[in-house]
Amino acid sequence: MPDNTQPEITTDVMIVGTGPAGSATAALLASYGVDCLVINRYRWLANTPRAHITNQRTMEVLRDLGPEVEAEAMMHATPQHLMGNNVFCASLAGEELGRMLSWGNAPHSKAEHLLSSPCEMNDLPQTFMEPILFKTACSRGAQARMSTEYLSHVQDAEGVTTTCRDRLSGREFQVRSKYLVGADGGRSLVAEHAGLPFEGKMGVGGSMNIIFKADLSKYVAHRPSVLYWVVQPGADVGGIGMGLVRMVRPWNEWLIVWGYDIDGPEPVVDEAFATKVAHDLIGDDTIPIEITSVSTWTVNDMYATKVMNGRVFCMGDAIHRHPPSNGLGSNTSIQDGFNLAWKLAMVLKGQAGPALLDSYDAERAPVAKQIVKRANRSIEEFGPIFQALGLLETKDPVEMQANMDKRADSGPDAEAQRAALREAIAAKVYEFDCHGVEMNQRYRSGAVTTDDAPEPAFADDPELHDQPTTYPGARVPHVWLYRGAQTLSTLDVTGKGRFTLLTGIGGEGWLEAAARVGEALGIEIAACRIGPRCDFEDHLGAWARAREVRDSGCVLVRPDQHVAWRSETIAADPAAELTRVLTTILAR
Repeated sequence: MPDNTQPEITTDVMIVGTGPAGSATAALLASYGVDCLVINRYRWLANTPRAHITNQRTMEVLRDLGPEVEAEAMMHATPQHLMGNNVFCASLAGEELGRMLSWGNAPHSKAEHLLSSPCEMNDLPQTFMEPILFKTACSRGAQARMSTEYLSHVQDAEGVTTTCRDRLSGREFQVRSKYLVGADGGRSLVAEHAGLPFEGKMGVGGSMNIIFKADLSKYVAHRPSVLYWVVQPGADVGGIGMGLVRMVRPWNEWLIVWGYDIDGPEPVVDEAFATKVAHDLIGDDTIPIEITSVSTWTVNDMYATKVMNGRVFCMGDAIHRHPPSNGLGSNTSIQDGFNLAWKLAMVLKGQAGPALLDSYDAERAPVAKQIVKRANRSIEEFGPIFQALGLLETKDPVEMQANMDKRADSGPDAEAQRAALREAIAAKVYEFDCHGVEMNQRYRSGAVTTDDAPEPAFADDPELHDQPTTYPGARVPHVWLYRGAQTLSTLDVTGKGRFTLLTGIGGEGWLEAAARVGEALGIEIAACRIGPRCDFEDHLGAWARAREVRDSGCVLVRPDQHVAWRSETIAADPAAELTRVLTTILAR
């Protein structure tokens, strides 16, 4: 039993879980010079490829950690151009029913991706992402303990005492930290013990994962994709058989997702069953297959309405529990960490008051709700495809197949069916190219100062399209800037754990104010002018179009690259104005 009078380990921040959320938070805190300890109840990191879609905003977080981190991720990732043919078919070897260009590969979407970010979307399985983040954390000073299980915690006015168990010896011990972060997954004990409130329901559907190796190049290389949706009537409970064949590594490692009736017993997935499912979906039983892993899981529809309690913060799957639709899970988890880490660092260094931490809840709880609802809605949006194929009119597999076949007939009914199928597949853009959901977060909290300026409305569908703005709370727009032979993004000159002030010609007073106010408040404020013969040149005029303030105005950017505040022109007293804003944001 632990010695309850004296914790054996002390640290500033204890993190439970080394998944994308926990490892990213540890890497960021370590980069900011914060003492942290991260634990994992298992002996190593992710052993299955689970999460994989890696969107531009997540890659921006990795870029902020350092160009070497972004480069290592890209080295292991499947590039964006191999992700984009989202295929619907009767089997990989059989008839194709339709496809859509996805994940930023449609020409108009590709242009938007290029305009939105310096980073490229990619497919990076969790088995690669976690080690990159974990290594970054440990190499920068984070302490880590594997085979260490969280048991409970107690918080008081000064910190948190967490009881853990060493799973190798069975010995319990205590860790004393100023703050505790629960990144311990969809069955989070930290969230439960912290008493976080949730809405929704767990276990609304059942699925199994079958991971296997097979060379499927002849069936897929000509139409490269991450996802191949196979429709086989009668092959599943309820009569509509749709399985997913997901590329893990092109084109020889795969993951099948196959549903089961959540109201019945959990299926026994042995090698023979798994092999049959794989061969059925491939449509060729002569293909050699090596089954490497099988598992079952449940589809969840639950989110935390409050993501912190005092000195305890939760993130990742602990607060947003949803199916893998849209590929939002690990991305949102890493971005949870990006939001929280700089706030913890500034509070621990005495640069901000503890009330700054309340903004984590105000800013990330709405995101948790948004992505859970979006992911579950994406499942429902398969319905029109089933309807167009005639699969909802009967439960007889023979009739279902006949209904599917009718789309190849002549006549007005078949023509209408073909049109309905095209429209239903195209509408899946809300799952497979939902760029706005990935990029459009606009925070509303005490860590943002709008000065009561009206928020600009979204001109286009906010789920589908990134709509950059410097309105406080939004992510600072990406544009390319130039310094001699260097080409840098606005995201390259912001972030890095400090505030950044961007101004132009006539804004020299802001630079002087940033230096004075930064020294007075004990914080780093990077400041630069953008324009002719300034720190950075705006040769393309892109920043002038994006900044939404005058040359002499300023845009103040937080360490997480979201806009904290902006001023249309130079203030009468720039130092006083900047002091007002920062003392409010930092709860000083």
